[in-house]
Amino acid sequence: MGKGPGLFSDIGKKAKDLLTKDYSSDQKFSVSTYSDAGVALTSTAVKKGGLSTGDVATQFKYKNTVIDVKVDTDSNISTTITFTEVLPSTKTIASFKVPNYNSGKLEVQYFHDHATFTTAIGLNQSPGIDVSATIGTPSIAFGAEAGYDTTSGNFAKYTAGISVTKPDSSAAIILGDKGDTIRASYVHHLDQFKKSAAVGEITRRFSTNENTFTVGGSYAVDHLTVVKAKLNNHGRLGALLQHEVIPKSILTISGEVDTKALDKNPRFGLAIALKP
Repeated sequence: MGKGPGLFSDIGKKAKDLLTKDYSSDQKFSVSTYSDAGVALTSTAVKKGGLSTGDVATQFKYKNTVIDVKVDTDSNISTTITFTEVLPSTKTIASFKVPNYNSGKLEVQYFHDHATFTTAIGLNQSPGIDVSATIGTPSIAFGAEAGYDTTSGNFAKYTAGISVTKPDSSAAIILGDKGDTIRASYVHHLDQFKKSAAVGEITRRFSTNENTFTVGGSYAVDHLTVVKAKLNNHGRLGALLQHEVIPKSILTISGEVDTKALDKNPRFGLAIALKP
């Protein structure tokens, strides 16, 4: 399942991860433990302003099945079950949340050497239906997705995109929000291990004539330490530092500040992930 163009959600994902993943302005503490039997347990606590929340998540892997269960402080229980290769070249994902029984969803992904297809349907009386398709190769891919609301009989979304991937770079263009926005991104890796990279992204919203341009990057100081930063044309600056304190135990410190309003207090977050 790894020889084809990838899912539609993979288009532009490298740039998105570089500009958003692991950034946090909240205080966060997370502890994860793993066993040889394929069981993982993660406890997370987050403090945002004066509000504190938390959750406990567990993951169990057995052969071609992965079961994820999360319980949060609001007494919500979220469950996701993933089956791989139930049918050749497919992945099936079922998810639901208790007590919100209308949140259930079933998704089927099909992988081919030159195409991928996904179909997702809500498990309720008025289900929404999402479909996506991508054709091409690992080097160049074209894709589209659409969401249909069976209650109103209208399309809730439709998006199209293209990506070009080379060994040391990748570029993507996505037309989204029913044609109201277009986003172009480019990522260039600076080393053979792809731990250091530069990224640029520009987004245009046609309805408001608003442009957002963001540049950023990551740099591996050594094999234990990585720093990341990003800045957009609205003056929003973000930075983070990650350091592997002990094997599989990573300390993340991140912050965000509005450079056009430096008289206001910047926001900083602390995330600690302990993975023995």
